[in-house]
Amino acid sequence: MKTKAITLIIILMSFVIMGLYADYPVTEDGKSPFVQVVESIRESVVNIQVEAEVSYSQGSGQLPFDDDFFKFFFPNPQLRQPRRSMSMGSGFIFKQDGMDVYIITNNHVVEHGENGTITVTLADKAKYEAEIVGLDAETDLAVIKITIDFGEEITIVQLGDSDNLDIGDWAIAIGNPFGKLGLERTVTVGVISATGRANLNFGSDSPIYQDYIQTDAAINPGNSGGPLLNLKGQVIGVNAAITSTSGGNVGIGFAIPVNLAKKVSNDLLNSGKVVRAYIGILPQEIDSELRESLKLDKVKGVLVAKVETDTPAEDAGMKRGDVILKFDGKDIENVAKFRILIANADIGRSYPVEVMRNNKLKKLNVTLIPRPGSEIQEEKEDKSKSNNDLGIKVESLSSEFAQRYNIDADEGVVISRIMPDSPAASSNLRVGTVILEINQQKITSVKDFKKATKNIKEDVVLLYVETTAGTYQYVTVKMD
Repeated sequence: MKTKAITLIIILMSFVIMGLYADYPVTEDGKSPFVQVVESIRESVVNIQVEAEVSYSQGSGQLPFDDDFFKFFFPNPQLRQPRRSMSMGSGFIFKQDGMDVYIITNNHVVEHGENGTITVTLADKAKYEAEIVGLDAETDLAVIKITIDFGEEITIVQLGDSDNLDIGDWAIAIGNPFGKLGLERTVTVGVISATGRANLNFGSDSPIYQDYIQTDAAINPGNSGGPLLNLKGQVIGVNAAITSTSGGNVGIGFAIPVNLAKKVSNDLLNSGKVVRAYIGILPQEIDSELRESLKLDKVKGVLVAKVETDTPAEDAGMKRGDVILKFDGKDIENVAKFRILIANADIGRSYPVEVMRNNKLKKLNVTLIPRPGSEIQEEKEDKSKSNNDLGIKVESLSSEFAQRYNIDADEGVVISRIMPDSPAASSNLRVGTVILEINQQKITSVKDFKKATKNIKEDVVLLYVETTAGTYQYVTVKMD
């Protein structure tokens, strides 16, 4: 009996072991399929090093006091001093035109390179100085360019289709984690854990347009900008962020879908900026209680909380209280998906829209226009203005920024960015503060703000604001 029992156990264990190995993909010769993928793509991944002069507070060590998180805890930082900063990340080659080679990476990897030096190191250790083709902070994507020497061999990636992903698909990440350790082109493997991740907060510079691929392939600091690949060796995402309490990988990493990267990179190549479409509504997420109240069969679509005047939505006959269920034949899952669909749609084209109004399905047609202000690279303008500029970037209360950060104010404009080394950087103003008056002049729009801050002659500017805590107060900005 003992012999039979032992034999049975061995047979069962054999089936278990065979099952485990059967789940792991192997080629006909018994090798991992990842080998071929890595061999074909690895040399397209580059190391990016950025050296630039940034502003830190005196005595702050390495703490970035210009970050809004630290401003919250240290509201009155000491005098800022410029210091040389070095950061490292990853990127991948996706296009070549003669001797010009184009690289996709993250905006946060290279944005400081506008005021510094960007060095790209190829797989053969050749180094080239890069220039920025275009930046898009709203998706955290960027394109940079190098001009290679004659005879330099280049590997170009193949861009895949991120709309054709299933949870559980294999995912391969390649990048340069912990850049100073010299771990170039590290390969990690995992699966697609989820798609369509949105509403993630990575700090004050969190991208507005989020549709992340989540993976458990190890992504660490320095991997940003590197490719996420499928088993065909095609890029399916741009590694962008991690969620971690330790600063290292804990199995939760995020990549920007390559289909979004295609659209953004094409715009940056063509014009150096991204022009997005605009519909003119304030969309609201639908929860279980709203679903029940609106008599929807499931939690889906977006609720129209407001229709702006003189917009495509108003022209199409959209009403407050409508529930948008479909846009251009595509189901609307949530606000994040809706924003990306609109932003990436063609300007000037008429799109069919299905809405639920008073429990009845209604079909509309909307023709989108360029998003106000999207034609201008506001960040570059901010950095090039005269010393009389406050150093503040603002958005309207109906903007994507205000919606994302739940700015609930009746009038004014909201601060979306405070430039380092600017007069406002030394004040008590914060990102998220709503400006109501400047020098006792009422501010109701971005146009009012620009008019009030043009050619400032006062040594001290007086602002009346609504703070992020919901209180009202006067704030002064010294213009020296």
